[in-house]
Amino acid sequence: MKPLHDTPAPPWYRQFWPWFLIALPACAVLASLWTLVIAHTGADDLVVDEYYKDGLAINRELEKRQQAEAAGISAQLSLDGDALRVAVAGPVHQRQLRLSLSHPMEADRDFALPLMQASPGLYRARLPSLPAPGWHWVLENDTPPLWRLDGQFSAADFSHAGQR
Repeated sequence: MKPLHDTPAPPWYRQFWPWFLIALPACAVLASLWTLVIAHTGADDLVVDEYYKDGLAINRELEKRQQAEAAGISAQLSLDGDALRVAVAGPVHQRQLRLSLSHPMEADRDFALPLMQASPGLYRARLPSLPAPGWHWVLENDTPPLWRLDGQFSAADFSHAGQR
């Protein structure tokens, strides 16, 4: 009579179960590495590391906003095709103002542009890309007395877009 287990067992690397048991933790390691890549490339722009310096800067910006309010300065933004028109009311006599546009979530889409005076109280600039409703804008001057206006684009700002 022949014994039943006469055939030699295949080596471990040719068997199913060792590879199955190795694959489970390997998948967990790969998933954690992929999560690390996602976290690194898609860093949250809303988290601030230097909160004290940012707090001081916010106080300076509030002072500029109060200066604009005390001087009676206001602005109305409107789009005219790819051009931005800013009607400024109040004692503003600069030939150039600075407008910063910021995306509410993605800082890499933010940009700033100079506004040139087209006529008294009216400033214009060409936009490299059209901001959508919800974008934030900041209008500032560069010469004393310093002031600042800010706001958010609304759908009404786009009602004249495309009309010339």
